[in-house]
Amino acid sequence: MSSLARRCLATLLAALPLTALAQAPLLRIASVVPKNSPYHQQMLEMGEAWRAAQGGAGRFTVFTDGSQGGEAEIVRRMRIGQLQGALISVVGLRDIEPSIAALQNLPLLFRSWEELDFVRERMRGAMEKRFLDKGFVVIGWGDAGWVRFFSTKAALRPEEFKGRKFFAWGSEPEQQAIMKSLGYTPVPLETGDALAAIQTGMIEVLPSTPYFALATQVYGTAAHMLELNWAPIVGALVVTQKAWSAMSPAAQQALLQSGEKAGVAMRQHARKEVDEAVAAMVKRGLTVHRPTEAQLKEWQQLAEQLYPRIRGSLVPADTFDQVFQHVRAYRAGQR
Repeated sequence: MSSLARRCLATLLAALPLTALAQAPLLRIASVVPKNSPYHQQMLEMGEAWRAAQGGAGRFTVFTDGSQGGEAEIVRRMRIGQLQGALISVVGLRDIEPSIAALQNLPLLFRSWEELDFVRERMRGAMEKRFLDKGFVVIGWGDAGWVRFFSTKAALRPEEFKGRKFFAWGSEPEQQAIMKSLGYTPVPLETGDALAAIQTGMIEVLPSTPYFALATQVYGTAAHMLELNWAPIVGALVVTQKAWSAMSPAAQQALLQSGEKAGVAMRQHARKEVDEAVAAMVKRGLTVHRPTEAQLKEWQQLAEQLYPRIRGSLVPADTFDQVFQHVRAYRAGQR
């Protein structure tokens, strides 16, 4: 650049209000989802819609692969203003609003996606109000598939998993305490540590969705999968209320519309990908174990044993009761 050009640029910058650049709309969103995954692509599309509504002046960045830390750390970063939004599961969302745990931490409760959708829609308004009261705006709801157990050795019964080292989210000490009381061995870690942990023997069992297991290639070591829909991974796109308030009305509307669209696309993808991901892993050496009716009954008995421990600890008692009420209503309507 010539000296004349530099002087002209300096003159133009000096003519701007001192805070013009600093106050340019900024939206940094983080997640632990893999880069270039459908979830990442949906966030990018959402960001482009938001930026267009801001008149092109907004700056939008998506951080993937847990580069900003685990979900608890992502929530912390939002609270101190380093991030303005996130796509996170219940693991992180419950650090904002504990009642959200009712949609993910009740094993073997939901029998189908339709059942989960029914319950979520009836609780959505109250949930979003609670998040708003905590300083966060929910702009879309998604899910990421059913949790299944991937292990280094075959196991089909609850008893066969006892004594084995389980991956456990480090931000859920209540869940770890429950696991220990039942004879299981939780190892608290972050999602990004799962592959190294399974490869080095730090853990032997990874509760994971098939898509995550395929994307991270943990199935290479944890080559046995129990075909049991233990629980859904439920998530949401959230932004801080501070960031929301700084947006123009047009940008807010664009973000809501694109966030809702992204949530629908994520849910559709999650429900389609389960069988596809399993089939892809089977071709690469994964062994799928399907429990018998008797073994399924043992798992259901374990879940029912867990519910009283979960109520009031992992899941607030009033929300726990509401979920079961909605599930009963759905099943009554299916008859």
